[in-house]
Amino acid sequence: MEVIAALKVRIRLFAILRERAGWREREIELPAGSRIEDAWQLMVAETPALGSSRESVRFARNRQYATADEPLSDGDELALIPPVAGGADLLRCELREQRIEDDLLAEFRATVPTDADGALVIFIGQTRESPGTPAPGEEAEAARHSGERVTALDYEAFEEMALDVLRTIGAEIAERFGVRRLAMIHRVGRVAVGEPSVIIAAAAAHRDAAFDAARYAIEELKARAPIWKAEHYADGSVWIGAPARHGPQTDQQLNEEA
Repeated sequence: MEVIAALKVRIRLFAILRERAGWREREIELPAGSRIEDAWQLMVAETPALGSSRESVRFARNRQYATADEPLSDGDELALIPPVAGGADLLRCELREQRIEDDLLAEFRATVPTDADGALVIFIGQTRESPGTPAPGEEAEAARHSGERVTALDYEAFEEMALDVLRTIGAEIAERFGVRRLAMIHRVGRVAVGEPSVIIAAAAAHRDAAFDAARYAIEELKARAPIWKAEHYADGSVWIGAPARHGPQTDQQLNEEA
């Protein structure tokens, strides 16, 4: 039986963490039996600029959210997730660089609902010129741009995991609301002010379920999908977001927000 004395783990950084470290992907070596926290400590020792993010960073081991005390195995992929700006018939689930044009709305109108559906709800989120809440560590830069107009957004995604999260959200929607006709598309790259950045379509027999499904989809996408955005100004940029939530809200939490 082969005894592994050291583990090799592939590290992936995104958004503000990538900027602070100055690299996107790297392989590190750790002693056998190491946990995610050990990998984090090694990265902070090599790149101290990451240290201030500890309270807001989340970890994904092999594209699944994980806690810091989970053990690592040789060959694992460990992604650091900075704050983020089965079951269903997921008609479409996509990240795209192309603009979201009106012909996509027509396509959703024609293809998402069936003859059994009496409601189609389409939500469009678009870039606005007013700023959002800065990510932890970006407060000073946000203050420097106070009162300025946002000129564009840049979206970055851990695409493989983001698509997995969207599919999971679709399964939750099917279980919670019985909605199985759903499409979710999110932009990546540069999005100008006034342009759509995300579109969600949900079809159901009755309007309440369709509205609930669309609302749940956008709220969970924003809270859990590893998609980040940076607001651009005339002379700088600010990363926006809050620490990622590992899983869905409970029914009680949903009822409290309703």
